Amino acid sequence: MPHDPHREPSTTSRSEARVAWLDPAPFLRGTSWLDGNRPVRADPDDLERLPWDIAERAALPIGVRIEFTASPGTRAVRLRYRAAVPGPDDPLAALRHCFALWSGTRLVGETCAAPAAEATVTLPLPPAGGVFTIHLPEGQAPVPLALGALGGSLSPAPVRPRWLVHGDSITEGWWSTRPAHSWPATAGRLLGLDPVNLGYAGGARGELPLAEHLARLPGEVITLAFGTNCWSTVPATADWLYATVRAFVGLVRRGHPDTPLLIVSPVLRPEAEHTRNALGATLTELRRAMERAGRDLAAEGDARLLVLPGRPLLGPEHLADGLHPDDRGHARIATAVAEALRGVLGTLDEAADPHAGRPPSRGPVGGGPPLLTPPAP
Repeated sequence: MPHDPHREPSTTSRSEARVAWLDPAPFLRGTSWLDGNRPVRADPDDLERLPWDIAERAALPIGVRIEFTASPGTRAVRLRYRAAVPGPDDPLAALRHCFALWSGTRLVGETCAAPAAEATVTLPLPPAGGVFTIHLPEGQAPVPLALGALGGSLSPAPVRPRWLVHGDSITEGWWSTRPAHSWPATAGRLLGLDPVNLGYAGGARGELPLAEHLARLPGEVITLAFGTNCWSTVPATADWLYATVRAFVGLVRRGHPDTPLLIVSPVLRPEAEHTRNALGATLTELRRAMERAGRDLAAEGDARLLVLPGRPLLGPEHLADGLHPDDRGHARIATAVAEALRGVLGTLDEAADPHAGRPPSRGPVGGGPPLLTPPAP
């Protein structure tokens, strides 16, 4: 990494004590729902229809960020927050409350705070000011409480077009070394989009209530990247997955009839490619069924639907554990997805939804078939 993490000082100066604290809600990005002031990733009024594992993962604010514009001369931004505290036996406890500051596609630096149930972290800023993103320690379920500037002023960053990204643990960012390195976060920076991460580790098995959740969320672009958990977690046949993809897209289209929608089929999973699951399907067969469902929907008139085959995106050398990509793998997926979407984004309304940065409590934030060929490995 091109930086050294900063450790949050243990003392507070008088100037820091005089910070004018701001409501963090207008600065939040990547949000889908708020349950009170807590960002969540499934409709809190519709959890009873979801499997327990998805409801549990949805409680983590994966992909939620703080984005702001700092005036020139602003020395630092201060963030008050609540978060889970790692256990005493956690060997990485000192790194659990680390906050990464980005400017566009450039990492500015990282600041790690001593883990506490409620704390304040100070992130130094470059003196010229500009637009910045804070990536939170999402695995600790942080809840931003207040935001303040030292030596200048802060305002919410311009709202970018919202990109709804549904998938499994790979979409959630597993085995990326930082939240900012997940493929949705990386592709979002490349495209200038506001990624809303709706990846659920162990989930994304074609759960139709989640398609209805997606239909209710405002978004200018949608990506569906699932299927690998249909090989093992809840085994499926190719015919079942074909029908489920069609049904899932159909429900999403009830709320987004004309929104660009990209289907990404499963990436490489060596153990599953030619091994039959409990119902007799290999991942290769499931992948083909998913791609065929997308192609058929496009041929039947869904002109805004694209299919990106996932198998060529990664090689075994890009997998950290035989299933999840490492940082290089996440970067490769991000590059391929960005290239796939660039041609269909067109001139999205840069104003987007004026409420996109401030989601209401317990409500959503908001408002021939193409087969894309990924780059060669």
